[in-house]
Amino acid sequence: MAENDADRAKYDFKKAMQEITSYRGRGTELISVYVPENKQISEVMAYLRNEQSQASNIKSKTTMNHVQSAIDSIAARLKTYKAPPANGVVIFCGEVPRAGDQTKMVQYVINPPEAITAFMYRCDSTFFTDPLDAMLLDKRSYGLITIDRSEATLGILSGSRIQVLKHFDSLVPSKHHQGGQSSVRFERLIEIAAHEFFKKVADNATEVFLNRPELIGILVGGPGATKDFFVKEEYLHHELRKKVISPLVDTGYTDESGLRELVDNAKGIIVDVRLTEEKEYMQRFFREIRKADGGLSCYGEAMVRNALDMGAVDMLLLSEALDKRRVTVQCPSGHTHDLTVPDADERIQCPECKANAQVIKDEDLIDDFFMKADEYNTKVEIISPDSEEGDMLMRAFGGIAAILRYKVSRCPSWTISLFRSAGPWRARSARPASTSPSCPWTSAASRGRTPPWRCSPWPRWRSRTPWSTPPP
Repeated sequence: MAENDADRAKYDFKKAMQEITSYRGRGTELISVYVPENKQISEVMAYLRNEQSQASNIKSKTTMNHVQSAIDSIAARLKTYKAPPANGVVIFCGEVPRAGDQTKMVQYVINPPEAITAFMYRCDSTFFTDPLDAMLLDKRSYGLITIDRSEATLGILSGSRIQVLKHFDSLVPSKHHQGGQSSVRFERLIEIAAHEFFKKVADNATEVFLNRPELIGILVGGPGATKDFFVKEEYLHHELRKKVISPLVDTGYTDESGLRELVDNAKGIIVDVRLTEEKEYMQRFFREIRKADGGLSCYGEAMVRNALDMGAVDMLLLSEALDKRRVTVQCPSGHTHDLTVPDADERIQCPECKANAQVIKDEDLIDDFFMKADEYNTKVEIISPDSEEGDMLMRAFGGIAAILRYKVSRCPSWTISLFRSAGPWRARSARPASTSPSCPWTSAASRGRTPPWRCSPWPRWRSRTPWSTPPP
């Protein structure tokens, strides 16, 4: 799904930035290189060779070696490019501390979502990420309207950029000194002029906002009660009225500076719009799970993976705080397993023979779910832990939940792991043996027979054992 691809790219970019900003070097040995689209790779390579020669003047031999190694690594990476990508490329490389006196080389190659405008080389104790931090902001667009009886301004907010679209002066008299029998007539003329001005603002708002599919909402602000009257009396197009974000915002001005004031005063409201969407997804999940039979819901990694394999998941809800890795490991005996672990660098044992296993594939758990969701056209939503519902998703449901297209049988987790493997009937791990003397699994083992979940293929174990049905 195209929407999933955009969400995944945004998640991967944000995740990488969190890791990059967390690193601290022991000296000025972390290098950041920003290469814009119009910069020749040969020019960058020449600059790096010059920096490498300058690095030989560093007094600390350790720091000098680390800086020169990082420059060599960046140069080797740049040799794979004939020209910079469309938005340029950013490379972070350097030695970061590990346990004790050990260090490890880290390198990140970032394809930024927006264009890099200038070449930059920085060597410091931290990676320089200021140009990329602004790209983490929400780039969805919001319509802006500031209005009172004297003037009105229309604008649009895209990321952190405010663009003025139109400005109007109303020419509506604010006060008059006519009295007697003419006072009522003048009041009526003023109201007619104000009405025509509001219609003019609404018509122009329809012209500039209606055909913008990227528009998330419309912020309306201004001094006094004029903004409330403008919205309440339904001057705006009915499609635009659905996008007006409540509450309306008080501002002191209605010109270009009023637009900036509107955005500053509505920062909390803009954040809450995304949180409100996430709350709606979670409330939908809660409504299903409250049903006696669980409704169209499931949670937990094993059950959700089983539902994904069946193509039964309509929407996959994943917590942004889900910091785990999905790894494929192989032990010296040849056993291969897919496991979810907190850290791929820790020592992992084979679930079958308990020998130390080697990681042959490693990726982020959320990225793994994105790939599985794409196979069945499943929508993926990343839920922030900042809201009460998002925090509950992480704490109560392990950060993984799903809304289903149809009901599926709720198999126990050991059954799901038992039959998921490369072959259709090859088991990954045995069901825990029962201590009951009447348990058929225990009795089979005591008679020296091979338990059915250890046999492959299916017809072979049926011929060797007295049971005629597969394990439950």
